[in-house]
Amino acid sequence: MIKILILAMGIFLFNGCVNKHGISLNYYSDCEEYYDLQGYYHKDCGKDDIITYKKMKSIKTKFLNNKKTLPKKSNVW
Repeated sequence: MIKILILAMGIFLFNGCVNKHGISLNYYSDCEEYYDLQGYYHKDCGKDDIITYKKMKSIKTKFLNNKKTLPKKSNVW
């Protein structure tokens, strides 16, 4: 019973919010919207995110591309 209680407390205390930019501590991300001097619109979101979906994708591709093959075992007597 104590293990279940500790597990439940851990789930509720150490969870993050999943929003459209990634995983953050806030449910709604604060976005900074502005126009630069040339008139281009910019929207910077996700500065308070723990990890964004772009970072997750780059980590996944980096991990999958860097698989090292093990050397073949030879039959040495």
